[in-house]
Amino acid sequence: MTAALLDPLGRAQAFRCMRIRWTSQARLLCAALLLCACSSSGGSDNAGSAGEGGGSAGNGAAGAPGGNGGSSPGAGGNATGGSAAGGGGSSGGQAGTVAGAGGTSSGGAGGSGGTIGSGGGGGAAGATAGTGGAVGGGGGGSGGSSGGRGGSAGSGGSGGRGGSGGSGGSSGGQGGSGGSGGGAYQPCPTDGTACKVLPFGDSITYGVNDEGNGGYRGPLFAAAVAGGRKITFTGSLSNGPNTVSGQTFPKKNEGHSGWGISEVTPYSNGNAGIATLIPSPAFSSGSGGTPNIILLHIGTNDSSSFPATQMINDLKGLLDKVITNAPNALVVVAQIIPLGYGTNDVIKAYNQAIPGVVQERAAAGKHIVLVDMFTGFTTSTMLGSDSIHPNTTGYKFMADHFYAAIGALLP
Repeated sequence: MTAALLDPLGRAQAFRCMRIRWTSQARLLCAALLLCACSSSGGSDNAGSAGEGGGSAGNGAAGAPGGNGGSSPGAGGNATGGSAAGGGGSSGGQAGTVAGAGGTSSGGAGGSGGTIGSGGGGGAAGATAGTGGAVGGGGGGSGGSSGGRGGSAGSGGSGGRGGSGGSGGSSGGQGGSGGSGGGAYQPCPTDGTACKVLPFGDSITYGVNDEGNGGYRGPLFAAAVAGGRKITFTGSLSNGPNTVSGQTFPKKNEGHSGWGISEVTPYSNGNAGIATLIPSPAFSSGSGGTPNIILLHIGTNDSSSFPATQMINDLKGLLDKVITNAPNALVVVAQIIPLGYGTNDVIKAYNQAIPGVVQERAAAGKHIVLVDMFTGFTTSTMLGSDSIHPNTTGYKFMADHFYAAIGALLP
């Protein structure tokens, strides 16, 4: 026999029972088949299965129930509940491919996952906007391995706030502190002992006209004491006061009266300049050993006999010799003070060329700096009666300039 049945969409189909002998067993079989078919018919208000509940949300919060099921009869089956609802996962928050498309689906809570920190990408949910991933979850994108893209501005469903842009991985990850690249150059000891400073030059270094104070060395030592710094002087010569600022004054120096850079001058008694003192006796153990800092003021005695070009060539040779024998020492080169007579043309030309000499060596990685003793030195008030050597005021001027160059380096 034949029975007409309706499937769940109301379309007719034929269901044919086999023609068999009409027995009680046959009747029971047909009745069972009719009962199965009829149980699927009609538009009952079951509302589908209400979506799959927002996938796994990329290891995040897995999206609430992700689509609460259609509120109208028979609307179920469409609300897929956000297949990822904020995909989190390794690249953070795709907000689900449908993100709770059905009815009043609440959209899967945005998904808080995301190993890079982008989390939930907004998980925007269905028609009622599901509030997106609340800043893309994922802890604000804590930098992740690539700085954290943080929720890609929430690309979720219609109207969802999309994770308010995702916080971008908390400043995008700090990416390291840049590396310290090694410490700054420090010529002086770091073990608590005093820094050894060699005053190097001619009679101005020795302190002629103010020997009771040791020339500029006395006020330089006083400045170091006042600043709580540790300093001592080296050299093969010795003069100056016994104490300064209540402390024993180190009298050593390498200031040779009348000497030039590397030439015999009319005042040097046949000695061919202070270049002959390197390395011995200037760096000898009896003089205090190799200094940490060298204060060089030289050229005054050369200026009356040699042109500036010759003086500069001699200075270059002297500096290279000093640097070779004390490569770790800081060499402080002074543009020399003026004389109190004449035009000072040679001294001016010499001084003008010194910065280039210093810069050339500094650019090559040598430890060398420049100090300008010429500018601001007033001959009428800072020189003694011989118009060559400074008075107390002039030596204090020199001391202040040297201390400005080295004070911060002293331990």
